[in-house]
Amino acid sequence: MIINTKNIVRVGTLVLLFIAGGNMTEVKAQDPEFTQFYANPLYLNPALAGSKRCPRIGLNYRNQWPNLTGSFVTSSASYDQFVDGLNGGIGFYAMSDNAANTLKTTRAAFMYSYKIPLTRKFSINLAAEAAFFQKSIDVNKLTFGDMIDPRRGFVYQTSDIVPGNSVSNVDFSAGILGYTDVFYFGAAAHHLTEPNESLLGNQGDQNARLPMKITGHAGAMIPLNNTGGSYSKGNTFISPNILYRQQGTFTQLNMGLYIKSGALTYGVWYRNKDAFIATVGIETNNFRMGYSYDVTLSKLGIASGGSHEVSLGIVFPCKPKRKRYRTISCPSF
Repeated sequence: MIINTKNIVRVGTLVLLFIAGGNMTEVKAQDPEFTQFYANPLYLNPALAGSKRCPRIGLNYRNQWPNLTGSFVTSSASYDQFVDGLNGGIGFYAMSDNAANTLKTTRAAFMYSYKIPLTRKFSINLAAEAAFFQKSIDVNKLTFGDMIDPRRGFVYQTSDIVPGNSVSNVDFSAGILGYTDVFYFGAAAHHLTEPNESLLGNQGDQNARLPMKITGHAGAMIPLNNTGGSYSKGNTFISPNILYRQQGTFTQLNMGLYIKSGALTYGVWYRNKDAFIATVGIETNNFRMGYSYDVTLSKLGIASGGSHEVSLGIVFPCKPKRKRYRTISCPSF
């Protein structure tokens, strides 16, 4: 029996695609993710909108498993700033996710984060987010069992009918953030209404609800060389962090550590049973650039090519901050 191995790879890629990005029946979808969480703050938690006070632009690009046939490529762009008249931050981001060049998702979201200074040293942000998304699939790139000839491989036309190839819906999320000059913690709930993203339409049990995603994160920026006797000042910091996610039956635990010395930042992360991550970045008052590489620890191994991620950010100058305003001290990558 002779079967084209390239087509077998295509089938395997599509299986991974539907498990990781959603399928056409009952496998639950999972959100795309970025390794550099804090370099994409609005995607992590809407309560981070306006956390730098001045206008901020962020660009992110991720290429996951580039050595496989049909990698997962995700990119995003964001803008946010604090608005004194609203006593809070506003933000917008747009994201595009291309899974195996077959399943594509675009998403645009707007958020507002209300700032509440509880004490002289501690503040919280409460945020709400509204989004619109569209998911589409290129049915011409799908392969089915009835297309296989035992000797010649995929040579027949399928008799399976895919009734639709795109779906769009609205989505809502919320977040909370608490912080001082040194530590921070937050939580976000995405997809509160669990919108339907079935590519088959409303056909009974074929509905595919996007499961709610719960994110919790916490960390600290601890100076190693205080200046002027102030605990919050210095140019070298160590920053331990932890992040937990749950979406449907999927759970993920991330533990990491950053070291920031002057303009340079180095980071190492471990994502449970999945990847070891190394990050390096450069940051000035108004510009940052970071790169990270995920070393795959799962059964895919190094043959997958790991994951590459690049982030860019610009913070525009603005009026001096009010005395009562406190920016959050958190990593930039």
